[in-house]
Amino acid sequence: MSREIKVGGAQLGPIQRADTKEATVARLIALLDQAHEQGCDFVVFPELALTTFFPRYYMESKDEFEPYFEREMPNAATRPLFEKAAEYGIGFYLGYAEIAQEEGRTRYFNTSILVDKAGRIVGKYRKIHLPGHAEYDPERSFQHLEKYYFEPGNYGFPVWRMMDGIFGMCLCNDRRWPETYRVMGLQGVEFVALGYNTPSVNSQRPEERGEERLFHSDLSAQAGAYQNATFVAAIAKAGNEDGNPLIGGSIIVHPSGQIIARAETEDDELITAVCDLDDTTFYKKTIFDFARHRRPEHYGRIVSQTGVELPE
Repeated sequence: MSREIKVGGAQLGPIQRADTKEATVARLIALLDQAHEQGCDFVVFPELALTTFFPRYYMESKDEFEPYFEREMPNAATRPLFEKAAEYGIGFYLGYAEIAQEEGRTRYFNTSILVDKAGRIVGKYRKIHLPGHAEYDPERSFQHLEKYYFEPGNYGFPVWRMMDGIFGMCLCNDRRWPETYRVMGLQGVEFVALGYNTPSVNSQRPEERGEERLFHSDLSAQAGAYQNATFVAAIAKAGNEDGNPLIGGSIIVHPSGQIIARAETEDDELITAVCDLDDTTFYKKTIFDFARHRRPEHYGRIVSQTGVELPE
């Protein structure tokens, strides 16, 4: 018996600084309505799906930046999304900025959650590979202050059983690091949900434009899917946010590494693909049969060092 799920990739167009969370949630629900009409079982929303990509701005005051964060989930603004998803019987992945009270202090994370078909949160992930910089940089054409606003996630890369499959999560820059997928692959992951917000230009290398950035995005997701025998849904927030362009290019990738669905716009757009989780089995039992082929005794450097150590 096949384990087919119909997946919707709910790409979002731009969210401006002036947009309210309530208005944005209404857009998420409109995409969920489309997913219901098309028979989807699971929907992937982007990273920081409730707000503009605020790490491009330098804000010193907590009073200014904390409104971009969520203290609980669901909350008054997002509860209609949870209720509508439960009504439809659709699970989903959602990225947002999280405030947590832990270890006697206030902590800030770039977070995503996994929600089942009954509207219950079954998993939480906090972004580990934070890009950018931690202090205001006057040399940049725009800021990328994820290291200023967030701390690295503290949950690792867990996976969860849901909808008769094994699901994992990551966020944006995580997709560029092979360790992200491999840790989940070693837990048998069959579907990775991945939201991103990626600028169309590189603030440190202006000649690198959208086409090259899309190529790198595709390459990372396709390699992770193939090398770990898993589906990957990489879903963007796209378009021009207050003069700052983000790439689109949302994709759903088969365990073969082939792209099976792709967004064509930089607006709110639902892409869909039927994902038979049994398609992961062939690759997990042949070329990427980890038990037979991995040689971890030779991989020590991967976990023993961070920076490059040059030979003598």
